[in-house]
Amino acid sequence: MDMQEYQGRIKGVLITKEEIRRRIAEVGAEISKEYEGKPLLLVSVLKGAFVFMADFCRAVTVPCEIGFMRVRSYFDSTVSSGEVEILMDLDQDISNYHVVLVEDIVDTGRTLSLLVERLKQRNPLSLEVVTLLDKPDRRVVDFQADRVLFTIEDRFVIGYGLDCGELFRNLPDIAEYDVDYAAEVTV
Repeated sequence: MDMQEYQGRIKGVLITKEEIRRRIAEVGAEISKEYEGKPLLLVSVLKGAFVFMADFCRAVTVPCEIGFMRVRSYFDSTVSSGEVEILMDLDQDISNYHVVLVEDIVDTGRTLSLLVERLKQRNPLSLEVVTLLDKPDRRVVDFQADRVLFTIEDRFVIGYGLDCGELFRNLPDIAEYDVDYAAEVTV
């Protein structure tokens, strides 16, 4: 992809880095207050949530540990495949922790529903989900995150860790991806 096409695929900024920073500070303060004095484990869902997790864990001011899981459901497409594959699982016992699952986006709900079920089977002291983005119009599974930083319409979004075909993760804002760009250029 050349630079013109790369830039052309960014339809417009939906949420600015300043708005993201402000909400992360607010939710980080809530988590810090709620889990003060408790064993806390923040679990990031890779790859999409890595940028969010980096900023979020710094906004949490109480002692906490960090864990990672890696899942895949898009398989290089702009539409969820409907299948969830766990590529990397947690390698620690979570039964003595309050677990906060940190996710980039709740779309169909399949991925988080599966992950929450799997983590509950490991008997954490408590489990909650914090998501950067929620797209309730896309839900096919009954799932609701405990804390949502932003609710958005049904648009394919990129930036701030979110990708399309592994590109655009490094954008500082959350932007809409122009799925019709190729058609517009060839017309």
